[in-house]
Amino acid sequence: MNFLPCLWAFCACVPFGAVMNLRGKTLIFASVGGGIGWVFYLLSSPVQNDIMQYFIATIAISVYAEMMARILKMPVTGFLLVALLPMVPGGGIYYTMEYCVIGNNSMFIETGLHTLGIAGALAMGILLVSSIVRLWTTVVTQK
Repeated sequence: MNFLPCLWAFCACVPFGAVMNLRGKTLIFASVGGGIGWVFYLLSSPVQNDIMQYFIATIAISVYAEMMARILKMPVTGFLLVALLPMVPGGGIYYTMEYCVIGNNSMFIETGLHTLGIAGALAMGILLVSSIVRLWTTVVTQK
């Protein structure tokens, strides 16, 4: 398995994190989250469904972001937004709009639904991990 895309994901996250005013070790750890996401995306390739691969990778990124936020005492969103950058379906959005502009309705619907599926998988992964962490925190603090 080729893990070179994980390195490229890390490299893509560094400038985006710098734009978001992350500095020092926070920038490096947030960018590592992007590489971790691609590792889990590639490791889950036997699933044979890219939407499930995005969901699994997003769960891994969200868990990593929650852990790093508590270790470095920073907001989760800084780690999460930077790490999710390589997963955003920008190409799908571009091709959806291209098919819409040229009038290819069948490809417009097919590509648009697939892109929405990926975006939904990203959102559901974040929602699942965030809800579990909040529930866990509530239960632990009430003891």
